[in-house]
Amino acid sequence: MSRKITRRKFMATTAAGAAVAAVKFPTPAIAQAAPFKLGLLTVKTGPLAQGGIQMEQGVITYLKEKNYTMAGRKVEFFSADTGGNPAGTKTKVQELVERDKVDTILGPLAAFELLAITDYIAQNKMPLLSLAAAEDMTQRRPNPYFIRASATSAQAMHPMADYAAKELKLKRVICISEDFAFGHEQMGGFQQTFEDNGGKILKKIWPPLVTPDYTPYVAQISDCDGVCQGFAGSNPLRFMKAYDSAGLKFPVVSGETGGDDALLNSFGDEAIGLMSCIPYTLDLETDGNHRFVDGMLKNFNTVPGQYAGLLYVNCQVVEAGLKALNGDSSDKTKLVAAMRAVNLTDTPRGPVKFDHFGNVIGDFYVRKLGKEGAKYGLSLWNKTVKTYHNVGQFWTYDEKKFLAQPVYSRDYPPLKQ
Repeated sequence: MSRKITRRKFMATTAAGAAVAAVKFPTPAIAQAAPFKLGLLTVKTGPLAQGGIQMEQGVITYLKEKNYTMAGRKVEFFSADTGGNPAGTKTKVQELVERDKVDTILGPLAAFELLAITDYIAQNKMPLLSLAAAEDMTQRRPNPYFIRASATSAQAMHPMADYAAKELKLKRVICISEDFAFGHEQMGGFQQTFEDNGGKILKKIWPPLVTPDYTPYVAQISDCDGVCQGFAGSNPLRFMKAYDSAGLKFPVVSGETGGDDALLNSFGDEAIGLMSCIPYTLDLETDGNHRFVDGMLKNFNTVPGQYAGLLYVNCQVVEAGLKALNGDSSDKTKLVAAMRAVNLTDTPRGPVKFDHFGNVIGDFYVRKLGKEGAKYGLSLWNKTVKTYHNVGQFWTYDEKKFLAQPVYSRDYPPLKQ
């Protein structure tokens, strides 16, 4: 069953909450009539659980900062664990919509979860803001009720490939990632941009999502001048350990999940030098990011990564859209349109706006993992070395030509001989 978390329940557990609860805040009539119901589809078991737990923490951090109100309305929060599989996601989204009567849903995490519910979301006209990066959700088969404030699978890989070719001067790269849609689309995006800049992809290696030992796959890496990895959840930890144990020294680049800041406490020296490109970075020196990081440390005593950071941003988008409608969420089509029209400047990831498909246009950060500048008690740190501004899902490509080509996949683009 989904878990309902209300401001009243949270406040009742703390003395500070009791003091805050005693204060009355002016609210519009609509807030007094009904709370705004916010649902979350997340995952708390399996290889993606680390990200799923941070998703929930990001939402709670925002709601606590706002005293569980949005646009003057009280917020009731419902968190549902999908189990990280399509069947579980279908069950939980139906519970949120039909039983809990939520107004908007955040999540799910994975593309295979999202694709299992996209038709249901459209049929029920339910606003959905998800980290799931499936390209065609905002490209060839767009869902009018879908919004993505994070990135498509390839959106971070386009600038990473640009940097790898132009700044790192890599020429011959081997790609390795989990054998599912997110991995396929990441590697496809890297390949297209890398080859457009004169590079060559030698091979693509596809371990299963659940892989106990990466040694047999690492053994296939040789005779290159760089490696691109696209692992997600906690899998980057085990891959980098296996890579180091094999004695490999080729530089490693990755996308938004391969060097996530939430992994810094768990990485060892084997990850030093790892390059990553990501829409949220812990080292961004802005008021919006400082406020978010301080909230995560206060509430959970944990350093946030992109899963928490981007769910916090999703909450900002929801509230901005709701404010534009004076707190009225009764017309879900208008609510989605209002969210897609927002232009935010003070988010943990920097400026956020959306294209006509509902996909984010924002800054992406290339970082290098090392020890210099480490904060918050960490021994390792991702230091931004270059920012790519206003990156959209089509990179520098013509939108019509991009959409005319097949979606990035296990076999597209094909390897060049």
